[in-house]
Amino acid sequence: MSHLLTCAACGAKNRVAAPPAGQVPVCARCGSALPWLHDGTDATFQEDIQAPVPVLVDFWAPWCGPCRVMGPVLEEVARERAGKVRVVKVNVDENPQSAARYGVRSIPTLLLMRGGEVADTVVGAVPKAALLERLAALAG
Repeated sequence: MSHLLTCAACGAKNRVAAPPAGQVPVCARCGSALPWLHDGTDATFQEDIQAPVPVLVDFWAPWCGPCRVMGPVLEEVARERAGKVRVVKVNVDENPQSAARYGVRSIPTLLLMRGGEVADTVVGAVPKAALLERLAALAG
C-alpha cells in the first residue's frame, strides 16, 4: 500500500510505499524527511504501527467535534516533527477492529507507540504543547 505525502520543504508530492526497515520516508526531489501522516485501516494496522520512530495513532470519527479540533494539530505535529514521528489516523466507524483491540471507548484517543507497543495513551483533545511533551518523553 502506498501513501501520497507532500514534502514540507519543497512542496513535492511523493508516492511512498513502506520505507525500508529502520528508515523514514524522504522526499525524492530534495531529500528532506517527509511528514509521515496517513490513514490506517484494520487491514494495515499492524504494518502501520511499525516504524523506527514513535508512532502516534489517532482513533477518530468525522462526526466527532474534538476529533476535528485535533486533526490540524496532528498535521502540524507531523510537519514539524518530520522524520521523528509517524502519525496514523484510524476512522473508528470504518475500522472498528483496531479500536476494539486497543479498548478505545472514547474519541479522540491517541496511542503513542514505540516498537509496536503502546507506551502512552491520551484520551480527548489536548493542546499541541502537551502532545509534544508526551512525544518528547517517548523519544527520550
